[in-house]
Amino acid sequence: MSQATVQTPDKIVFKKQSQAKEVWRRYKKNKGAVIGLVLFSFILILLAGANFIVPYSAATKGVFSQINQPPSSEHLFGTDSYGRDVFARVLYGGRTSLMVALLATASSCLIGSTLGAIAGYFGGRVDGVIMRSLDIFMSIPDILFTMAVVFALGANFQNLLIALTLAYFTNYVRLVRSQVLNLAEQDYVEAAKAGGSGSTRIILTHILPNAMGVIIVNTTLNVAKIILYESTLSFLGLGMPPPAPAWGLMLAEAREFMRAAPHLMFFPAVAIVVSASSINLIGDGLRDALDPKLKS
Repeated sequence: MSQATVQTPDKIVFKKQSQAKEVWRRYKKNKGAVIGLVLFSFILILLAGANFIVPYSAATKGVFSQINQPPSSEHLFGTDSYGRDVFARVLYGGRTSLMVALLATASSCLIGSTLGAIAGYFGGRVDGVIMRSLDIFMSIPDILFTMAVVFALGANFQNLLIALTLAYFTNYVRLVRSQVLNLAEQDYVEAAKAGGSGSTRIILTHILPNAMGVIIVNTTLNVAKIILYESTLSFLGLGMPPPAPAWGLMLAEAREFMRAAPHLMFFPAVAIVVSASSINLIGDGLRDALDPKLKS
């Protein structure tokens, strides 16, 4: 007598998407964020390949016979009042602006997040000292503070970084402190304390990773703000010293020729607007993608 064999159906295994893929899936739903990412990627490619597109000397050395020429096949964005190629100055000026913005954002994020985590976790007298010291920095408007620091130290790349870092680290202190105050009361933090984990380990492995989404969004938006601040300082003569190209400096030099040569002001202004807007769009998309309340 043959024995019938019963076949059991294979178990269906549902593979959970990684967190990065899930964030990217939600990010792609925001069309504005995707457009911002494409624009900013295109800008980065242009700036990274500037040396292969046009030599740096075209941005700093002018030709007297080619003053204030309109855009042409030889000079895509025309030439300025010194005969320098405007396209080259926009490219290399963008390098400076973006480098200052990224480094100042990274340094202010590192300093501010560290102080905010310490203040929120330990509380008490430590929190009081940090927050009262913070009030001193926040009592002065950001732009006025950066202008004062650059004017006192001198206008160069390093001093721009120092001034912008001191002006922007305060945002991270308050942001991270509020996150830490909330996260420090969670059960997994209490369990880590009961398990004998030290304060540094708890902050680095349990608290800050869970606050990273808010920090990333704020960092992205701050890059756009610092680009505008750096351009403002350059416009006022407190940025990179000439003849080094800078978007704000180009706008300042173009004021005299607004009617005779409007291209001198148009192209650097468009570069500032497009760069800041694309980064803001990316920041908005990240905010929506990293917000657990918007999961779908």
